[in-house]
Amino acid sequence: MPTLHIEHRITDYRTWSSAFSRLADARARAGVRRTRVRRAVDDDCFVVIDLSFDTVDEATGFLGFLRSHVWGTPLAPALVGPAEATVLEDAPA
Repeated sequence: MPTLHIEHRITDYRTWSSAFSRLADARARAGVRRTRVRRAVDDDCFVVIDLSFDTVDEATGFLGFLRSHVWGTPLAPALVGPAEATVLEDAPA
């Protein structure tokens, strides 16, 4: 299952979480099947988000949407600097 893996610094978790919640419908429309949000145990201002999709194309398309319509706009009020993001897929062990 392809995963869009995102890491970024934030100013405040509550503000970030509220903005993230407002994009729930956009994630559903884009085909997100599973969402996992984590924070660093030693840094409240660092979050990691994994969004799982059925296809690589869906994951790549949603990354494009984030880059062009969310990050760097008022929809992302708590972000600090650019997000690190990549689309991952399972590899044989």
